[in-house]
Amino acid sequence: MASSAAVAGVLSANDRQILTALNTGASSLSFVGSGFIVLCYVLFKELRKFSFKLVFYLALSDMLCSFFSIVGDPSKGFFCYGQGYSTHFFCVASFLWTTTIAFTLHRTVVRHKADVEELEAMFHLYVWGTSLVMTVIRSFGNDHRHFGTRCLTQTGRTGKAVHFATFYTPLWGAILYNGFTYFQVICMLNNATRMAVGMSDRVYVPDSRDNMKALNRWGYYPLILIGSWAFGTINRIHDFIEPSHKIFWLSFLDVGMAALMGLFNSIAYGLNSSVRRAICERMDMFLPERLRRWLPNNFKYRNQQQESELTSLKIEDK
Repeated sequence: MASSAAVAGVLSANDRQILTALNTGASSLSFVGSGFIVLCYVLFKELRKFSFKLVFYLALSDMLCSFFSIVGDPSKGFFCYGQGYSTHFFCVASFLWTTTIAFTLHRTVVRHKADVEELEAMFHLYVWGTSLVMTVIRSFGNDHRHFGTRCLTQTGRTGKAVHFATFYTPLWGAILYNGFTYFQVICMLNNATRMAVGMSDRVYVPDSRDNMKALNRWGYYPLILIGSWAFGTINRIHDFIEPSHKIFWLSFLDVGMAALMGLFNSIAYGLNSSVRRAICERMDMFLPERLRRWLPNNFKYRNQQQESELTSLKIEDK
C-alpha cells in the first residue's frame, strides 16, 4: 500500500522482512475480497445498478491497489517507478470513490435529486483525474530505490512533505466529507422516521425501523478510512519529525491496517443484502439438495428480507 513505502528507512533487515510479509498477506486478503465484489458485479446482472456500479469501481480500485502492493521486487527501474506510482494512484482512487458514494446518497436522500446517473462521467473525471494529478505531483522530490523484496521510496523532507500533501491531505479531506455527509443523511432519515411514527396510528412501524437499522450502519463507513490510515498518518508525521528513529510497532500497524483497506471496503460496501441474495439464489439453483440442507436456515433466506442498503436505493428507477 502507499503507506508501506516509507517505513523501511532504518529498520533492521528482519523487521523489513516482517513488514514485507505482513503487507503481502494483508494485501492478498484485500485483493481476494475486492476481487470477489468485482466478480459478483460481472456475473450477476441484477447487481448492475448505478448505485452498485460505484461500489464496483471502488472494489476495482482496491483490487488494483492491492495487486500492485503485492508485486515483488521489480528488477528494472522502470518497473520500480510503475509499481510505486500505480499503488499510489489506485489507493487515492479508492478513497475518492467512497466520496462519490456519499455524494450520491446525500443528493438522493437529502436533496431529493434523481439525476445522479447523469453525473457518472463527472465522477470518473473527478476520481481518475484527481488521482493522476496527485500521483504526478508526488513524483517531485522522490527517489525510488530497491529494498529487499519491495520497491520503496526514499525521500528527503521535501519529498515526505509532498507525499503527505498528495496522499494524506486528500485522504483526510475525504474522511471529513464522508463523515459530514453521512451525518446529514442519517439525521434527515431519523427525522423522517420520527414523523412517520408520529403520524401513524401504530406504535411501531417495522419498515421504518428496519430501514433505519441499515442506514445507521452507514455512519460507520468513514471509520474504515480512519482505521485503515490513522496509524499511517501518525507514522508519517513521526517520520517527518524524527526521520532517524523508526518505531517498529507503529510501522507494523501502519502497513497492516492500510493493506486491509480493500478487505474492509469489500465487506462494508460490497457484501450487502443484494449480493448475499444473488449468491443464495445461485446456490439454490446449482447446489444439490443434500448440500443445501447443510446450510444454516438463516443463511438461506434471511437475505431476502427488505433491507435498506446501498443498492436498494431506487436511483435507477427515478
